[in-house]
Amino acid sequence: MNAIISPPNRIPIWLRIGLSITKRVTGKDLLPPRLLAWYPKAAFSSGIMEAMVAHQDGALSARMLKLVRMQASFSAACPFCIDMNSHKFAQFQITQDELAAIQGLSKVNDVETFSEREKIALEYARTISSTPLKFSPDLMQRVKENFNEREIVILASTAAQVNYWARLIQALGVPPAGFMEE
Repeated sequence: MNAIISPPNRIPIWLRIGLSITKRVTGKDLLPPRLLAWYPKAAFSSGIMEAMVAHQDGALSARMLKLVRMQASFSAACPFCIDMNSHKFAQFQITQDELAAIQGLSKVNDVETFSEREKIALEYARTISSTPLKFSPDLMQRVKENFNEREIVILASTAAQVNYWARLIQALGVPPAGFMEE
């Protein structure tokens, strides 16, 4: 599958700097930011949002946030997002059984290696990634009982960010970047 459009031939210098940073961080010349060069405001705002994403914050470990990004990717059924956000999942001590649960092949609650907080975060990410958005009072109560206000905002914004990219990337027809092939 190819993207429905090609990147512009001329990309402003300030966007090329951002593309260079993206390539240095990811190790790949990613197509989505190059396509966004057609509308520099979208490229700039998307770059700022991406630069601000949490990868670890207090009690929200890198593993927890990786799980949330993976769950949102699978829930949004975005091949590019799944490829990128699942890359090197084993480095975050995410097991094959946990991966199967995130993929919906088994039940999250049946996986004993997930902590209670991780199970709640995964359910929250799945709900954030569902259409229509419908948050049960029970889920919201469990979220509030297990996470502080800052953590709730980080969890919600992390899942929402993946959903932003999932919808944009799929709307532009961007194929996976090959992270899982490494």
